Amino acid sequence: MTRELVRIDGNSTLTEAAKLMTGRRVGAALVFEGELLAGILTERDVLRAVAEGRLDERAANAMTARPETVEPEESTAHAATLMIHGGFRHLPVVEGEAVVGIVSIRDLMRVVLDDEAPRGV
Repeated sequence: MTRELVRIDGNSTLTEAAKLMTGRRVGAALVFEGELLAGILTERDVLRAVAEGRLDERAANAMTARPETVEPEESTAHAATLMIHGGFRHLPVVEGEAVVGIVSIRDLMRVVLDDEAPRGV
C-alpha cells in the first residue's frame, strides 16, 4: 500500500489532475469532498477524456464515484480479487471514513514477487 496519496477535489480540471499524477508518477488520484472520499480518477479516465476532447472538464465529471475500498487488515488476496473482478488497477484503503492509502496492481505484484524470490537473495 502507498500512503502518499495524490489528493484532488472534484473541481480540479483533468489537466491539473494529470499534471499531478504525472509529476508523482502514479496512475490514480483520489477525489475528496472535504475529508471524505468522493471518487477516484485514473489514467484511464483521463485518457478517455482526451479522446473525447474534454480535458478542461472537472475531475468530478470523469471520476469513478464511490469506488470499491478495502480496510488495512484485509488480505492482499481479497484486494486482488476485487481488482480483477472489478476491472480496475487501484483500490483505496480506508479506516472508517479516513483514507489511509491506496493499493495498486504494482503493489500486489511486489508481494507476489517477494514471495517467489529465491531465498538468500
